[in-house]
Amino acid sequence: MIDILSKRYYYFVFSLLVILPGLILLSTNGLPLSIDFTGGSLFEVQFEAGKTIETGDILSIYEDAGIDDAQITTTETGSLIIRSSFLTNEVRDEILTTLTETSGAEVSVIRFDSVGPSIGKQVASRAALAVGVAALGVIIYITLAFRKVENAFRYGVCAVIAMIHDVAVVFSVAGIGAVFFDWQMDALFLTALLTVIGFSVQDKVVVFDRIRENANLLRRLEYEKLVNHSIVQTLQRSINTQLMTVEFLLLALALFGGVTLQEFAVILLVGLLSGTYSSIFVAAPILVLWEKREWTTWFKRKEATA
Repeated sequence: MIDILSKRYYYFVFSLLVILPGLILLSTNGLPLSIDFTGGSLFEVQFEAGKTIETGDILSIYEDAGIDDAQITTTETGSLIIRSSFLTNEVRDEILTTLTETSGAEVSVIRFDSVGPSIGKQVASRAALAVGVAALGVIIYITLAFRKVENAFRYGVCAVIAMIHDVAVVFSVAGIGAVFFDWQMDALFLTALLTVIGFSVQDKVVVFDRIRENANLLRRLEYEKLVNHSIVQTLQRSINTQLMTVEFLLLALALFGGVTLQEFAVILLVGLLSGTYSSIFVAAPILVLWEKREWTTWFKRKEATA
């Protein structure tokens, strides 16, 4: 049988190596929130083929309209995405007219999204509340579902710890993407995050349920071996289900879905991979660590070595 749990500390170190770089980037550069959370307007325009306009001219046009915080990025298709504080329809039309006159070309509006500041704050607060409620709900649900198993509360706590691990991985990827690819956390990011949380909890329940079944069948087996045996039994199912039903589809979406969906697809792809990984290599090992109370021997081992 494959001995997975004997290397559990290596898995913890690997998780830290994945999570810390992105979180460090987020802490130093700040959280790159889009207008969905901060409030503001996103204006994407496409100029007629062969025509263009200097970035400085666009900024001047916005400043003349009373907007001095515009940020411009160019997409792979050549369109311009201009993010700024909130634009009314009148100001938008004024800017569009000036862009057309200045460039001497036809300007097509691909997208225009506006979110008021109060709505942005409301979305952010409700997103945080949703994650908190999900964590509490997981603990209560798993504790009740596993109430016939000894120390049922531990299963719920370990599932939440692993879920937080997956959330941290998502934020780490978003932090790296913000620095290197100018990603921003928008409504699609929130959708991906909540989807990852849902899949994460589902994976943990599958593994824990097998542990519960084996606990009744293999009562004389040492707990670590029992958990390891349960992981091996669910390993093929977890990997095959994720790869065949989700990951290949998300990979195709990330490669060929276009700029608008690329960030969403990559974050969801990595988040779901993390959910499968943490079910096997984080949640279950923490259960064993807690059962054996290994933290009580960490400093003793150091003293003995010294």
